[in-house]
Amino acid sequence: MASHPVSSAVDSSPLPPATLLDRDHSIMAFNERVFDWAVRSDVPLLERVRYLTIVSSNLDEFFEVRAAPHLAAARSGETKGVYTQASFKALAAKAHDLVERQYALYNDELVPALAAHGIRIIPHGERNPAQRRWVQEYFQREVRPLLIPIGLDPAHPFPQVANKSLNFIVRLKGGDAFGRENEIAIVKIPRVLPRLIRMPASVAKGVQCVSLSSVVRAHLVDLFPEREVTAFSQFRVTRHSDLAVDEEDARNLRTALRQGLQQRHYGEAVRLEVSAGCSEFLADFLLAQFNLPTEALYRVHGPVNLVRLAQLVDLADMPELVFPRSVPCWPHQMPQGGSILTQLRTKGDVLIHQPFESFDGVLAFLREAVNDPQVLAIKQTIYRTGSDPQMLDLLREAVRRGKEVLAVVELKARFDEEANINWAEALESVGAQVVYGAVGLKTHAKLLLITRREGRQLRRYGHLSTGNYNPRTARLYTDLSYLTADEDTTADMDNVFNHLASQNRLPKMSRLMVAPFHLHRGMMEKIEQVGRAAAEGKDARIVAKMNSLTDEALVRALLRAGQHGAKIDLIVRGACILPAQVPGVSDNVRVRSIIGRFLEHSRVFYFRAGEQEDLYLSSADWMNRNMMRRVEVAWPVTDAKLRQRILDECLVAYLCDDRDAWILQPDGVYANTNQSEHSTGTSTGAQDALMHRYALAHPSNTKA
Repeated sequence: MASHPVSSAVDSSPLPPATLLDRDHSIMAFNERVFDWAVRSDVPLLERVRYLTIVSSNLDEFFEVRAAPHLAAARSGETKGVYTQASFKALAAKAHDLVERQYALYNDELVPALAAHGIRIIPHGERNPAQRRWVQEYFQREVRPLLIPIGLDPAHPFPQVANKSLNFIVRLKGGDAFGRENEIAIVKIPRVLPRLIRMPASVAKGVQCVSLSSVVRAHLVDLFPEREVTAFSQFRVTRHSDLAVDEEDARNLRTALRQGLQQRHYGEAVRLEVSAGCSEFLADFLLAQFNLPTEALYRVHGPVNLVRLAQLVDLADMPELVFPRSVPCWPHQMPQGGSILTQLRTKGDVLIHQPFESFDGVLAFLREAVNDPQVLAIKQTIYRTGSDPQMLDLLREAVRRGKEVLAVVELKARFDEEANINWAEALESVGAQVVYGAVGLKTHAKLLLITRREGRQLRRYGHLSTGNYNPRTARLYTDLSYLTADEDTTADMDNVFNHLASQNRLPKMSRLMVAPFHLHRGMMEKIEQVGRAAAEGKDARIVAKMNSLTDEALVRALLRAGQHGAKIDLIVRGACILPAQVPGVSDNVRVRSIIGRFLEHSRVFYFRAGEQEDLYLSSADWMNRNMMRRVEVAWPVTDAKLRQRILDECLVAYLCDDRDAWILQPDGVYANTNQSEHSTGTSTGAQDALMHRYALAHPSNTKA
């Protein structure tokens, strides 16, 4: 499926020199903004721990997905291009600095603060005799039977070490059972074991835990009887984890992906983490084993996997140390107990602003369709669904009730491949029609279409969303769900489903812009239209909210429009390559990033060119992959009340945020508005303001 070329109407007038920002450094800067929430003293203590783990999880994904080309360039001595020796060293320096700050915060601030609340992870040296006996019994009962230490020699090569798994390397003295001095052994720690174990009240006061690594460390000598352990270290290797499947050559994409998943855990090594006290001998041995340069070695003062500290939040179970529970209200446009389909048919479109309003409204929409005997067909795209079975159960029930069910399951959703394969197999097993989208493209559009018989005609009802059909993340991400019975919109949605199922050419759309066909060109044309209006002295304004801005053509179009005089505000949560507020280049373009309690995920695009105003919602970020290598949709919002609500809640509120906003400076560095010299100390975050607004507007209309 090929995309159309960019419109020839693109303004090609020369730009003042503009060096775009580096995408990978921008991703690292985003993680630093997330890290700030772990640093902030006004954030509840266990939430600070959680943000620390989020940064570590983000870094894991960065190394798994983005590091390999830089590492390859370093190995080959590349000096030109995007990926070079210098780019590898610069990113490694950034990562080392952030990791060092993470562990300093953990050890110097969070550990003492947790201890003050009776929450401790007790190291071996601080355990009393009763605790040591309990740990020894736990080790012998739960851990020792699962461990197989491997002594390395020509008959026992270095074992396969899985991506991000916990392992120990041990240096031994003395001979083995055969009198040979094989001095290196590896101990792999099974993933089935919990990384934190809470000790019982009989030996512990308060919330006292032990880490699995310290349990193993305390009993390493038990694994090598009659040998002396002279040195050891825990270690963890991160591997390149992007699945590479030749879709054109694969006879069955699902089978090919399942086979590929088996290999993901053993991809190319890109990072090595060891304990701070790891000897040079053992560190060098591991670096050589994984063919890594010294810059890829991370010595850490604590557990090698901070992500697993998230377990501490649940083990502690202290509500006073986490955010007050946020209970979304029932979508205020939706009837409780009444027909949602009737509401859409008689009163117009419905907007759900998640997580302030409940995703249960979307489930109720699907449930009504499943239970309605007049509904004949249900079609849905599935990208990231999570483990919650509600939607899967509803689709299977629809099949059992004799409805036609088409599921377009995106098997290549990164790190959700296995879950989506399981969904596909579960739906196929009851007779649903399951397809995997278009070869070479990811289906990232979020669409749910219901076809119902009403008298002598068929009527369609649709749901479009900026986010996924995932009940769990719907409580954690800000997203917009849009339900409609508009004939043009739902006809376009049906055409998209037919295109994905049949692979026939997509007909002309009335309302939707669809990638990779017209979305990129459509956004370019909207930006250029605003630029022309500015050049003619008319009102010219762009406000765009998205997760990432890395498409170079769109960035340069924005810069041109700004140079013509258009006022442009960009709310970009993560990576952004556009240099903002650079004199003579981007004076009229401002970029801000909002980092809050919820993950900012909605995509909203507003354009004003003279008297014409357009507002679009979309599943797509302004990234080249979204525009050219994915099936995405953007749709216009024409209902006046809903337009104003979206402008107020998704754009104006975030432009007024002076607490959780970071402003991109001309030097490419982000500055926090709450730490600026102009901060009044009475700052307000957009997310808190929206939570407060919805709680006041619908105090008796909540659903747990």
